[in-house]
Amino acid sequence: MLLTLLTGKIHRATVTESCLDYEGSISIDSRLLEEAGIRPHERVDVYDITNGSRFSTYAIAAEADSGRIAINGAAAQLAHPGDLIIIAAYAQMSPEEADHHAPRIVVVDAGNRIRQLTREKA
Repeated sequence: MLLTLLTGKIHRATVTESCLDYEGSISIDSRLLEEAGIRPHERVDVYDITNGSRFSTYAIAAEADSGRIAINGAAAQLAHPGDLIIIAAYAQMSPEEADHHAPRIVVVDAGNRIRQLTREKA
């Protein structure tokens, strides 16, 4: 049996832009990706705190320390500049792996600068 567990999360990020005419994805400040342990092109779920929408897409690295969080493609209909969002990545693992797993949690401020880093132990 495999369990699906959170591996990394960027909490309360502010959407800085949206581009409907882009092929798709979410552009994320590469420093935030690195700290959350999320790889470029990895599938992520996005939860919009502001309007309640939820969608899945893949991460694209934006310039480090830019604070950029851009919603691209069709998802630009679901999240808009100024919205607060949660970006989460998950992985499947065995129960034994899960016993020792600790996801990376990155909490950001209104400018998408890192405010707090944690690793939550199961």
